[in-house]
Amino acid sequence: MLDTEDKETKQSDLGPASFRWLSVRSCLSSFSTSEKDPTHEELPKTASESSPTNPKKKRGGWKAITFILGNETFERLSVFGLLANFMVYLTRELHLDQVYASNIVNLWFGVTNFAPLVGAFISDAYVGRFRTIAFASFATLSGMIVVTLTSWLPQLHPPPCTAQQLRAGQCVRASNSQMGVLFLGLSFLTIGSAGVRPCSIPFGVDQFDPTTDEGKKGINSYFNWYYTTFTMVLLVTQTVVVYVQDSVSWKIGFGIPTICMFCSIISFFGGTRFYVHVKPEGSIFSGISQVLVAAYRKRKLNLPISDEKPDGVFYDPPLTPGTAVMAKMPFTEQFRALNKAALIMEGEVNPDGSRVNQWRLASIQQVEEVKCLARIIPIWAAGILSLISMAQQGTFTVSQALKMNRHLGPKFQIPPGSLVVISLITIALWLPLYDRLLVPRLRKMTEHEGGITLLVRIGIGMVFSILSMVVAGFVEKVRRDSANSNPTPLGIAPMSVMWLAPQLILMGFCEAFNIIGQIEFFNRQLPDHMRSIGNSLFSCSFALANYLSTTIVNVVHHATRTNSSPDWLTNDINAGRIDYFYYLIAGLATLNLIFFVYVARRYKYKGSVDLQDETPEVDLGSCKA
Repeated sequence: MLDTEDKETKQSDLGPASFRWLSVRSCLSSFSTSEKDPTHEELPKTASESSPTNPKKKRGGWKAITFILGNETFERLSVFGLLANFMVYLTRELHLDQVYASNIVNLWFGVTNFAPLVGAFISDAYVGRFRTIAFASFATLSGMIVVTLTSWLPQLHPPPCTAQQLRAGQCVRASNSQMGVLFLGLSFLTIGSAGVRPCSIPFGVDQFDPTTDEGKKGINSYFNWYYTTFTMVLLVTQTVVVYVQDSVSWKIGFGIPTICMFCSIISFFGGTRFYVHVKPEGSIFSGISQVLVAAYRKRKLNLPISDEKPDGVFYDPPLTPGTAVMAKMPFTEQFRALNKAALIMEGEVNPDGSRVNQWRLASIQQVEEVKCLARIIPIWAAGILSLISMAQQGTFTVSQALKMNRHLGPKFQIPPGSLVVISLITIALWLPLYDRLLVPRLRKMTEHEGGITLLVRIGIGMVFSILSMVVAGFVEKVRRDSANSNPTPLGIAPMSVMWLAPQLILMGFCEAFNIIGQIEFFNRQLPDHMRSIGNSLFSCSFALANYLSTTIVNVVHHATRTNSSPDWLTNDINAGRIDYFYYLIAGLATLNLIFFVYVARRYKYKGSVDLQDETPEVDLGSCKA
């Protein structure tokens, strides 16, 4: 489908089996720190305390990781346990209409995915990871308590009503003051996510010395343990906690996650004496800003006509071997206006070769790094729309499940919020087969390390996204016709909820290809110390996808309503046409796939220059326009 060729061979730790990255897609946004020497980035200063040569206090290592993993596990249990079934809580207990509840979920998820950018900046530039996580943990606990109280105190939620009244729209809706308390709780949770998500994994990495083999092995093991605990959390929250909320009591169902958050804080502070603390050194965003400001200030200057890099014209100091950035990027003419930022003017360089003003002169390395960021923007933009289908798993898929037979046996009912487990199981089963069986065969055919290029993998995921929406629309039409042909007081269709499994399985394949492919793409196509931006971009993709989903829902809600028929997304889904809504998303995703193929075929992979002889040695493809 795509004729681009990914020739990466030097970052095998992010190979096809890197499903672990799926669990940390929005938590890696502060791996990098800014540059003391603007031409390179130093390694994290963990060795001073954790190195075996330091006889003072042996800090870091697995003693510290035990407490960090405990904190992370309990924190995830609390937040995911609270929000796994949130759509059902809004509609059943607060009696909100379906569209309003969907908007709340989408908008809140969007804000929560943007917030880590702010948290990463504050952590890297000012307060450090430990203090950021500590403050954010208390904010999360406050949010948990407030949201739990909305189900506990009668004054904070509307009076209960029967299922028949809810279906007829006769229930008292939550008042503005009650919704205000709920939004206050969600705001605290957003503050908590802003601090915990971008800092938890880097804080764990800080506990190991990356200059030793033992430290490198420890970091790799930490990722595996992190993913393992995260998977366990998802399975527990999507099954046990959701069941308690749905079938036992919302008070207990919310109380359990709140207690877990309290345990998370105890675990975090319990390991204080073991932690290695890396001092904040500033944010990578300052380096990007310097290039843009310098290029703007010199916008009226003329660049050399030659495509080659003239000696002495651009500021190009050598990179220091042994630092985090081990590859010098080749000079390119793409986005050549940015090259003006590196033009050397009189009085801009000191006798020792350093810059007089970093905001007036940038290095070629800095410029090329910003160019790499600019190159991935079209790919990133195409990835946003492909994630809209995922947003429906927690909204209208749940609404479908509520109107289907969810019984397994005479007494047990599948909680509607637990159906997403089908996608998780699909991913868990598929990835090992893909990595062990399919990739080796594809590698022989394509002679590519990953079997297929990352852009092809992303494109395949987008195809599965489209198929999932088409299947979802077909199943919804069957469900709706069945419910209307066999009317019951509650409007339950006489068909099993497992009819929703095909669309969820396809969504699992979408995640396995598209999401993991995007994470690997951003990590590989940006310089090492700019990977935080790549992961932040991916987090923002989910935020924008939720906002777009909200916009589409509102437009459809108002545009499809007529005097003779309700809108497609009316509260009574048996009278609405959610199937048309799914087909609309599939159509938009198809147009987006065409755009993605267009930009992917023209994408130029980044390159590098060997530090020893600085002769061009392209690892990932050419950067030339």
